[in-house]
Amino acid sequence: MKQFRVLTALIVMVGLAALFAAPSSAQQDKPKPKPLIQLAILLDTSNSMDGLIDQAKTQLWKIVNEMALAKQQGASPRLEVALYEYGNDGLPAGESFMRLIVPLSEDLDRISEELFKLKTNGGSEYCGTVIQSASDSLKWSKNNNDLKAIFIAGNEPFTQGQVDYKNSCKKAITNGIIVNTIFCGNFQEGVNTQWKDGADLADGKYMNIDSNQIIVEVAAPQDKEIIDLGKKMNETYVAYGDTGAVAKKRQSEQDANAASVNDAVMAQRAMTKGSAQYANASWDLVDAEKEGKVDVEKLDEKSLPEEMKKMSKEERKQYIEKKKKERADIQAKINLLREERDKYVAEQRKKEAGDKTLDQAMIDAIRAQAAKKNYKFEK
Repeated sequence: MKQFRVLTALIVMVGLAALFAAPSSAQQDKPKPKPLIQLAILLDTSNSMDGLIDQAKTQLWKIVNEMALAKQQGASPRLEVALYEYGNDGLPAGESFMRLIVPLSEDLDRISEELFKLKTNGGSEYCGTVIQSASDSLKWSKNNNDLKAIFIAGNEPFTQGQVDYKNSCKKAITNGIIVNTIFCGNFQEGVNTQWKDGADLADGKYMNIDSNQIIVEVAAPQDKEIIDLGKKMNETYVAYGDTGAVAKKRQSEQDANAASVNDAVMAQRAMTKGSAQYANASWDLVDAEKEGKVDVEKLDEKSLPEEMKKMSKEERKQYIEKKKKERADIQAKINLLREERDKYVAEQRKKEAGDKTLDQAMIDAIRAQAAKKNYKFEK
């Protein structure tokens, strides 16, 4: 009898050990978090930097589209972008003539909107100060596998201001944040004014560009169809909540901003919409349900758009599923056209020669630094 009790106790202990060791179904079902790329863009908006701003606002979508080619262990990354301006005498002197415009965010339409609003004025450019603010104030990931990078662009000595750039850059890289510097002018002048030293201190890349270069975008045969598909995709977005209507309006406004430049920029924006990096779960029900942030059947009726308020719960679900399928079909078509377009543009670019522009400088740096985080690019 005693042996029986001992045996029973052992069986119970083994069972309990197995129960606690085995992951729960909730743990097993929990999706693995996506890899993350975080970029903070710090733009000099002093009087001489109109060309830099023009490049930034017209080439944002091209830079984002490069991120769409990245994969870390087969997974596409989320992308967060922050935007600062500095060196503008129209900003408060007490804030060192700098301003955080947008904190790290997946809302790329907001970044575009703010880029198109930027104006130049005056000029006291404190690089060390704005790097320190970006490093300390933004919500950077704690995961060492995520890519975290600052890109600062300007054309005055890197040494200005009361905050020593050396301290700012060293502190940034201590926290795993790379600092890339982009001097708008002659390569050697940027070296002499310590832009290269700033990058070297923070494991970054020093680059120089001609910020006044007129960007000649390659018009491709695929552009018209890509643009039409991008417009059609807007019809698949279902705005909800307090900010939904404003965000959807912003989406249309950024289409118009891109179109005001040229068809190539508009095509680049449409290709961004076809990628995983264009995420709008904060205001779009299709993205929100896809990411598990809302259950459309349980959503408060007040949060729904007018066309959904009279629907039954089952009709709501069917409506969102329909929009999701429509969007996926459009995105697949855009991505096929993108492959054709990229080949065409690459061939045309071989025939050209010119100074490096902001998009190419950033793309070159991101590719090299992402490779160190085990990212692979599809081309």
